[in-house]
Amino acid sequence: MGAIRWDAWYSPGSAPTQAVENSLSPEKYRWRTPFFARDQGNDSDAVSFPAITQEEMDKEIGQAVFAGLDYWAFVAYGSNHPMSKALDQFRASSKSGSLRYCMFTELNRWGSRAKLTALPQEHIGLMADKNYLRVFGNRPLYFLGFINEATVQRNWQGTAGLREQLAKFREAATKAGLGNPYLVLAGDQNFLAREAKNMGGDAVGSYALTIGNGRGTFAKLTQIAERGWNELKKSQLPVVPTVMTGWDRRPRIERPVPWETKQRPGEGMENFFTAPTKEELAGHLAQSLEWIAAQAPGQQAPVALIYAWNENDEGGWLMPTWPCQTDRLDALHQVLKKTAPSHKPELC
Repeated sequence: MGAIRWDAWYSPGSAPTQAVENSLSPEKYRWRTPFFARDQGNDSDAVSFPAITQEEMDKEIGQAVFAGLDYWAFVAYGSNHPMSKALDQFRASSKSGSLRYCMFTELNRWGSRAKLTALPQEHIGLMADKNYLRVFGNRPLYFLGFINEATVQRNWQGTAGLREQLAKFREAATKAGLGNPYLVLAGDQNFLAREAKNMGGDAVGSYALTIGNGRGTFAKLTQIAERGWNELKKSQLPVVPTVMTGWDRRPRIERPVPWETKQRPGEGMENFFTAPTKEELAGHLAQSLEWIAAQAPGQQAPVALIYAWNENDEGGWLMPTWPCQTDRLDALHQVLKKTAPSHKPELC
């Protein structure tokens, strides 16, 4: 069981960190900020996030281990990017041996058939880490996401072009002695249901499962997610089910982030799902494990994925929130470790 890491929080002064500081600064959203948020003095409408330290990363590793997570799936931005600071600290941590990791890469960051970026080769290098997650023996797990038909046609000249690049990626990793990567293709459900097998994927999955103008209870969101798992089964590949921890983009709607260029301030404030109770989150998580177990032999994915460790301003998170709200970690602990946290360690 793993969780997505989207690490906009750790690089003060960078565009992503400034954007999330802005989106979560209103007092009404303070309850959902990461636990390390800082209130800016007497200004009740300002919050900041400090630069990540080794102590901070080690604390988050302890939180994840307590919850029962096996791995983090780091959203990939490449070396020297402000969004990669958390990955750097994780790899440097003396505690990283207690938690494994893999990469979740947006297909656009691979470039195109005509001009491949350095990222695929960089990620093959990461697979040499002792705690890089391997499944089915020695196969490094790799998520390639945000795949849709338009991108595949525009950048890869169709399914055959992307299949060729995936084969090259496998070959390069194998030649480096790192095993044949287990590739989970994630993105548009309808397109993947038709083409994932033709592209040479090992499994299919999703970053998040919701609908654009969706609204309602968390129970309704879980129904949408579980419907998505079943839709992806049409690919005839194993499905990595994505567990939703919420979907509530109101901070980004009220104060749009610069990379969401189509969002107009305040447009769509009514479109959100209510936050889960601890019991609701635990139930949805347990259902994902039961769903995998119910699949036919040979169609069971080796992992499940949670959206997300820290998509706090988009509405999905597990990490403790300000000042130290740990209900979501407790919910995971009870499902994954099957015990009540009676002797809970200090988590914040």
